Amino acid sequence: MAREKTTAPFATLTEEGQAQAMARFAALRPHLEDGVPLARAAADAGVPLRTAQRWLARYRRDGLASLARRSRSDAGARRSPDDLVTLIEGLGLKRPRLSAATIHRRVCNVAAAQGWRAPSYGTVHAILSSLDPTMVTLALDGPAAYRNRYELIHRHRAETPNALWQADHTQLDVLILDESGKPARPWLTTVIDDRSRAVAGYLVFLGAPCVLNTCLALRHAIWRKADPAWPVCGVPDVLYVDHGSDFTSRHLDRVAADLRFQVVYSAVGRPQGRGKVERLFGTINTELLPELPGYLVKGRPASPPTLSLARLDHEVGAFIAGTYHARIHGGIGETPLDAWRCEGFLPRLPDSLEDLDLLLIQHAEPRRVRRDGVRFQGLRYVAPTLAGFIGEAVTVRYDPRDLSEIRLFHRGGFLCRAVSEEHAGKVVTLKDIQAARRAHRRSLRTAINERVAKVADFLPHHDQPSRPVPPPRPAASPARPRLRLYEEDDP
Repeated sequence: MAREKTTAPFATLTEEGQAQAMARFAALRPHLEDGVPLARAAADAGVPLRTAQRWLARYRRDGLASLARRSRSDAGARRSPDDLVTLIEGLGLKRPRLSAATIHRRVCNVAAAQGWRAPSYGTVHAILSSLDPTMVTLALDGPAAYRNRYELIHRHRAETPNALWQADHTQLDVLILDESGKPARPWLTTVIDDRSRAVAGYLVFLGAPCVLNTCLALRHAIWRKADPAWPVCGVPDVLYVDHGSDFTSRHLDRVAADLRFQVVYSAVGRPQGRGKVERLFGTINTELLPELPGYLVKGRPASPPTLSLARLDHEVGAFIAGTYHARIHGGIGETPLDAWRCEGFLPRLPDSLEDLDLLLIQHAEPRRVRRDGVRFQGLRYVAPTLAGFIGEAVTVRYDPRDLSEIRLFHRGGFLCRAVSEEHAGKVVTLKDIQAARRAHRRSLRTAINERVAKVADFLPHHDQPSRPVPPPRPAASPARPRLRLYEEDDP
């Protein structure tokens, strides 16, 4: 009767087992295929003759797979009592996390009380190491850590451009100089197209993210860019954002309803769905910012900051339009611009920039038209259309990044654009105006202090007003005894 093979097929062996079997077969090959005596083949391979005879017998009996090292039949089997193993595993999954040494001491105490044989430290460590990592993560680190490490995710890509946009904020790893000349760390808001990875719009700003910053970034994303090399624009079908207060505002809901797009919020505490915009942040932080002065390395600037907010805005825009959009993206295999222009795609745009500003730009101030124009933020704005609206109340809407031009609305409708003649053709930001005001106040304070100091130099000392001498304080009366004294108590 033929003997049944007890070894597993060669294909089921591990890579290490297959390599070991082939190495041993190479030592036997001259004898099997060329008829070389086994003793000489073993000597040439540096293998003892008895070992070669044993390998040859196993190969002829069970085939190539039998040449791999056999594992023990009881390998992995635990020789400790089941209750002891369960106790060790339970302590290993208990919060807060216990060290293997602590678990070993506790288990030894229980084993002594139960009359079991105390396990060694190595046994306890082996049982803890054999626990399923997913089980350990869920038990000790919580569901969020388990979800981030082990749950299966679904990678989705929109089928057409502008079908899905993602928007998010990040604080950049660079220091710039604010309007007062002090170092400050700026923020960046980006709006990215899901299908093409193209950046539809962005905003660089100082201070915490707010609704206005989000609206300004959306304005830049939706409307046509001045740079013809940056054609990405239009109204998305879906805007995917997180649960920040700037994204969950009623103002954004009204914007979405008017422009006919849907706002979808990611699950709380689950950033996986925003991975594409997070990758863009990583690209900017690792490729653009290290080339700029003030770049932060482990929280400290590698060089003194010298950039202004406007200059950083220019650098970010130039990197996106000139570098990021023009090179092949590893995730899609083509450039973002080529992916966005697919098959002559035509974006859906608002009727006019005025309508978009009326909806998005939240900064609105009431003013009255004067004979010399409209006064706003210390500047004078004029437009020919204002000739017929002298004395009328208007609403000023403006972009804080550019105060060289404002938009005026009359009775809820767009009236005209007005420009500052002093800054025609020059961008003036609200922060520039505020910095100029502070500088002017400081110069006035300096002039006042200089003139007051001159008065003290020229006036005689007795002509200077003297401070009134406070009247002397009355002498403190002796403290009264708390107890009434009688004649018998006198000394």
